Amino acid sequence: MNAHYYCRYCGYKVGSIEGEEAQEMVLGNLTNEEQLEMTHFDENGNLFVKTICESCQDTLQHNPHYYEYDTFLQ
Repeated sequence: MNAHYYCRYCGYKVGSIEGEEAQEMVLGNLTNEEQLEMTHFDENGNLFVKTICESCQDTLQHNPHYYEYDTFLQ
């Protein structure tokens, strides 16, 4: 099983963790509510985690009102 990190705003692939320990490393640090909101598994058992890339983080720091939106990119 692999864990893949994608930006929740722009979809950029931030990185991946490969191997069986990936699920435990990711899910062991999240509450049940966070797991439901931020993760999903595909049909092959790979874990996808929503995160934020540096570019979107920088944009949000300069435009904090964007936090109100699910997406701020057009």
